[in-house]
Amino acid sequence: MSRPMDADVLILGAGWTSTFLIPLLNSCSISFAATTTTGHDKTISFKFFPESDDIEPYKNLPSARTVLITFPLKGHGQSKHLLSLYRAVHGDQNNWIQLGSTGIFSEPGWNNHKSTYKTDDPRAIAEDELLVLGGSVLNLAGLYGGIRQPKNWITRVAKSKEQVKAKLSLHMIHGDDVARAIVAVHEDFTKGERWLLTDLRVYDWWDLIQDWGAEAQEKAKTTMGVEEAAKLEYTKWVGELLMEEDVKALPRSPESLGRVLDSRAFWDKMAIWPSRGRVK
Repeated sequence: MSRPMDADVLILGAGWTSTFLIPLLNSCSISFAATTTTGHDKTISFKFFPESDDIEPYKNLPSARTVLITFPLKGHGQSKHLLSLYRAVHGDQNNWIQLGSTGIFSEPGWNNHKSTYKTDDPRAIAEDELLVLGGSVLNLAGLYGGIRQPKNWITRVAKSKEQVKAKLSLHMIHGDDVARAIVAVHEDFTKGERWLLTDLRVYDWWDLIQDWGAEAQEKAKTTMGVEEAAKLEYTKWVGELLMEEDVKALPRSPESLGRVLDSRAFWDKMAIWPSRGRVK
């Protein structure tokens, strides 16, 4: 088999993110190739096996200026192994971007990309290894857009007043802005940098539940049944909590919401800003 043509960007794992990234790459005239485990929809069939030293699968991949890893690598050795196998075939003139999660930043109060994080987290360990190898990591807040709609999450995260009471902050980023961030790093690579990405907003779960509660309750009649849906008194619960906790208005202040994220540094560095505003 002949080697695939070179590409500007190689997407390892063309899933939800690629539905936003590929249209942007096309509009920017950035050449790309993408993999899936099955090779569907004109993608390249590829699966990373951490225990395998076989370089043959990597011969089916193109040489790329930027390699984007969308699936999680975990623990010691996986990042180094993936890079070494790819570079054994394609050389080392390539930059690597790993998509990660802001979940590793867990300290109460304001966190930014330089804050302490859970260094013993398996994903963080693999990300740190990639950074040492000169890669860049984008730790993403909650992803939404397309089939991912936050309005549909309410009945999953809270089914009682006590569960609503426990909800604090939520951080989000739209798929369109994830794609724009990836292209920005491709064009202006930040070697060895970990970034934290949100849409620059701190959402208050009480505020969202109060806004979306009636709609969530109505939808629950179909998914949970009329009797169970009738128990989901979201707007009443939030109102009662405002009185009980002496919260005078929504949204609550960020300082009262536990862990909150500051992602200004990335957008400022790249001289772009999120195009998608408040979740709706």
